[in-house]
Amino acid sequence: MDALIPRPRLRVAPGAVHVPGWLTLDEQRELVVACRAWATGPVPIRHTRLPNGGVMSVRTVCVGWHWQPYRYTRTADDVNGAPVAPFPDWLVALGRRALGDAYEDEAAGGGYTPDTALINFYDGQARMGMHQDKDERSSAPVVSLTIGDSCVFRFGNTETRTRPYTDVELASGDLFVFGGPSRYAYHGVPRVHPGTGDPSTGLATGRLNITLRETGLPEGSA
Repeated sequence: MDALIPRPRLRVAPGAVHVPGWLTLDEQRELVVACRAWATGPVPIRHTRLPNGGVMSVRTVCVGWHWQPYRYTRTADDVNGAPVAPFPDWLVALGRRALGDAYEDEAAGGGYTPDTALINFYDGQARMGMHQDKDERSSAPVVSLTIGDSCVFRFGNTETRTRPYTDVELASGDLFVFGGPSRYAYHGVPRVHPGTGDPSTGLATGRLNITLRETGLPEGSA
């Protein structure tokens, strides 16, 4: 459903841009269908267990490379040992378009070649603590897409998990890109707003967050 008052695009920090309503409803539906297929295998969606014994409240499935704290592998050795689902060309094209639109420069996305996607599902109680995306060897931007329930996305600084930070509301269809000086900024999701999503996306409840990244890892590495 379109907002009565359009939300303007926002440059949150140098290299960090929020583009509201970037995905069309049809694109959101297509992504929900794809994510559901990935969630069933070859490596199923799961709650990731951290080295300290903690368990993440979000559920995660990966495409292209499997992320486990704090590295990437081609097989999900911490789940079932299966090879991760391949990264499709259409996701590369989507990432390039997202980068060009966010930075309002078509050339910005030309060389972008994401090779992994982390797909996180948040129920109404799930959270994500402040963290940096720094397990990649590449410093290429991260492309983040939201489908379903809206959330508070906390975008901080590169030095500390604490202030200064900016809270941004991400709603279904929104795009958030962070690269350049903001590539290693701490960020997290302190809360989700249950029941705020549009069921016509195909997601009746919860929030899907799809982040596209370049790992910088060679094709044949394990």
